[in-house]
Amino acid sequence: MGVDHMFFSALKVFAWGYNNCGQVGSGSTANQPTPRKVTNCLHIKRVVGIACGQTSSMAVLDNGEVYGWGYNGNGQLGLGNNGNQLTPVRVAALHSVCVNQIVCGYAHTLALTDEGLLYAWGANTYGQLGTGNKNNLLNPVHIMVEKERVVEIAACHSAHTSAAKTQGGHVYMWGQCRGQSVILPHLTSFSCTDDVFACFATPAVSWRLLSVEHEDFLTVSESLKKEFDSPETADLKFRIDGKYIHVHKAVLKIRCEHFRSMFQSYWNEDMKEVIEIDQFSYPVYRAFLQYLYTDAVDLPPEDAIGLLDLATSYCENRLKKLCQHIIKRGITVENAFSLFSAAVRYDAEDLEEFCFKFCINHLTEVTQTAAFWQMDGPLLKEFIAKASKCGAFKN
Repeated sequence: MGVDHMFFSALKVFAWGYNNCGQVGSGSTANQPTPRKVTNCLHIKRVVGIACGQTSSMAVLDNGEVYGWGYNGNGQLGLGNNGNQLTPVRVAALHSVCVNQIVCGYAHTLALTDEGLLYAWGANTYGQLGTGNKNNLLNPVHIMVEKERVVEIAACHSAHTSAAKTQGGHVYMWGQCRGQSVILPHLTSFSCTDDVFACFATPAVSWRLLSVEHEDFLTVSESLKKEFDSPETADLKFRIDGKYIHVHKAVLKIRCEHFRSMFQSYWNEDMKEVIEIDQFSYPVYRAFLQYLYTDAVDLPPEDAIGLLDLATSYCENRLKKLCQHIIKRGITVENAFSLFSAAVRYDAEDLEEFCFKFCINHLTEVTQTAAFWQMDGPLLKEFIAKASKCGAFKN
């Protein structure tokens, strides 16, 4: 956090501390010694994300709206001017997009939309906006236009550094990096945005809570990960699309009720050494078996739909949630209605609601896609009825 402090509970924002520029959002510049609910236009809103600059504050709502208050001398509130704000004010320039993550540097702000688009505004003395120059911006501007979809952004109130991670796992940095000014997003060799701030921010910081382990030995979980698909130790093989995956019956029995029931139905002498799978693709089934060893899923969104189908069939509820998370990060106007249909089909209520909101937020574009008009009649009618109830077709 910046000089002021914030947290949100039950989707409400509380702030306290130093308040020389109105960063507490109380309507005055008097310091606030105890937590105080930020009201004004936020009192009936549902806040899902907050961020602090050195003396400014930002909030993201569940409907994608962005609000800012506090110091605005460099335009870090994105309001089109540089006047301070003592209470939250909506960033009107972002009215046409749906923001789901926001971060603040010392005096600049980054926002990430549900379509993976990145916007920047505020101070730019070190190129921290990534625009190719050092001019401050009073309004949000779209950056990294030519790059692939962005899935995570990072900044810290103590630094003039910015970072972003794309869907392909590439990490970019720009701004003040070891005293140098990098005015355009620069591709790094890092695998996470945390490394950018550890290695290049001044001072070196962590922009979020980290847990670091120093032990040299392999833990039980690390040993399991290492033995996945290992022919040397495996006692069972799956064959899918002509390819083999080597696993351990004991691990599968411990980790999955489906396999526990399957193996108990065999007498030891009848147990096959190779099991054929034909209802799922190789990438999907491999990802599932690897998940049993690692508790993690590494699949592109288009394959995550197939894994969601498998998770539903095998009654793997946690895996269903992981698939939904992957799909959410990969949603676009083109695939939104197909993903909505899949969520309905697999009874994934949280994903269904997410996809529905995305479709509503981008209704004009979504209704022009082939997926929308190719959808079966009952689901299309259900969607239109639900959209109508929430006022999507009102002028």
